[in-house]
Amino acid sequence: MARLLLCLALLAPGLLAAQQEPPNDLPFKPEDDERWVLVDTDTYRITVFEGDRPFAHFENLAVGRYGTAETRRRGDRTTPLGKFRINRINEESQYHLFLGLNYPSLENARKARDDGTIDQEEYLDFLDDFARLGRPPQRTALGGHIGIHGVGDGDVRFHRHVNWTDGCVALEDDQVEALASLVGIGTRVYIR
Repeated sequence: MARLLLCLALLAPGLLAAQQEPPNDLPFKPEDDERWVLVDTDTYRITVFEGDRPFAHFENLAVGRYGTAETRRRGDRTTPLGKFRINRINEESQYHLFLGLNYPSLENARKARDDGTIDQEEYLDFLDDFARLGRPPQRTALGGHIGIHGVGDGDVRFHRHVNWTDGCVALEDDQVEALASLVGIGTRVYIR
């Protein structure tokens, strides 16, 4: 384990053995050996856990240009808070590497309907699309195409100082590569 962390730390600046405890308010109970990801938008840190043990962390992430939101609308450039799973990986993304999240989830849609972010018709359209596709539709009133990605052709210096995304979580390219080597399809991601 220590040898793996040392190798990963040498390959990816910003990947360090983490000292962080899992939050007390987790909306799920991870299995003892389950690998999952905490995106902490207050500390700008991503921590990878195995069960309740921190495994690695990445600092200096960027979120949506207008911060975070419990519920979001398409185009508002906020990063959604909540629990998700990685459901796709795009190695040919314009942002170097894209770990897609299952946003908007059924829970996101239900919450958005309940708080008035979307109306009943938009909610029913979402449910129809979800049932037809078997996964969250990406062109919805709540937006879509949310994930964790790199900077790609963007300016790393800008990334280090500004929240710049349209709603995703961004890391530097080498960091997102290192993160991708630790997670996979189905990995839980909790953004808070």
